[in-house]
Amino acid sequence: MNGVETLEAQPAHNLSVYVANRPGVLARIAQVFARRGYNIDSLVVSPSVDGRFSRMTITAKGSAEGLDQVMRQLGKLVDVLRCVDHTGEDAVVKELALIKVAAGEGERTSALQIADHFGAKTVDLTARSMVVMATGNSDKIDALIRLLTPYRIIELVRTGKVVMARGEEAT
Repeated sequence: MNGVETLEAQPAHNLSVYVANRPGVLARIAQVFARRGYNIDSLVVSPSVDGRFSRMTITAKGSAEGLDQVMRQLGKLVDVLRCVDHTGEDAVVKELALIKVAAGEGERTSALQIADHFGAKTVDLTARSMVVMATGNSDKIDALIRLLTPYRIIELVRTGKVVMARGEEAT
């Protein structure tokens, strides 16, 4: 491909952005990514312990150099207090998925066995479907989805990654 690496082949970076909890902050951050030509693969925003601030966990693919430039630009925004790339660090990285599967009486037992193998919990069960909740790393969630696909996945919702630094280090 003429030495150009496709975006899909580039590594995913997990960024933690600590921001003031104000209207418009998310739009300004997304605009920085868009201006640099980066697509945000997943985005999770939640309030911090101090309700005046929020933490954004952003997963984006691209070169480390390009994302370093994005992070420098984010650091210049007034409402951004801290931006850290946790890629390659010893951090806790998890996501949650809700998977609604068509599972009548004939398929239910085997679908439940697959869910149980992955530590997923059944959170809804009807005569023709079930909803399982799974948490873990992205590879685990992907594997569960692959194994449940033959049962016909009706709906799928994923949170995207959330990241927290281990030990005493701030995220």
